[in-house]
Amino acid sequence: TAIMPGTTQAWPQAAFYGFDQVHDSRTLGYRGPNFSWSAMPDEYTLLAFERAEHARRDRAALMAEIDLTSSHFPWTPIPRLIAWNNVGDGAVYHSEAEGDSPDVVWQDPAQVRSAYERSIEYSLNALISYVQTYGDDRLVLIFLGDHQPAPIVTGAGASRDVPITIVTRDRAVLNRISGWGWQDGLKPGPQAPVWPMDAFRDRFLTAFR
Repeated sequence: TAIMPGTTQAWPQAAFYGFDQVHDSRTLGYRGPNFSWSAMPDEYTLLAFERAEHARRDRAALMAEIDLTSSHFPWTPIPRLIAWNNVGDGAVYHSEAEGDSPDVVWQDPAQVRSAYERSIEYSLNALISYVQTYGDDRLVLIFLGDHQPAPIVTGAGASRDVPITIVTRDRAVLNRISGWGWQDGLKPGPQAPVWPMDAFRDRFLTAFR
């Protein structure tokens, strides 16, 4: 299953990637405002996934790719994290935003970096709250950054490395990946191993086959 709030039209390539179901911006039921490029807040995207797929009692085992867009350029304004039972169809977000317009923020690189930081904080808090609220003993969640931000945030010559974290209560899963040499916690330390993305993909598919 793919949850793709940034997709606004038919995506026939889904068949190539093996998705049996695609939920995009046209079908996720959102009735709130855009946040610059982001069609909907990450909190709403996660709740839409919960409603459409994860909470279903009749479903089989589920693997989903969930694209979160609130930390996408230009990082301002961003939504506030609100109580899950207040999200509804997203109309509440018309009054739940913070941060200046991009025209104001992008006049100052320091403000841009601060806005980026706040957007990442929002996305992580939404994910953590989702796990705390809707997670169970079988949930395996992978936080994966798809690319580094623009040079105005990172500075010149920054690494292309991105963080990857696996979150689960399932001890069998943790035992299966114990040989990877990963560290505890959401933030990889300076000694964390660095792999190409295809190496992680292959290890992941082998471990969970």
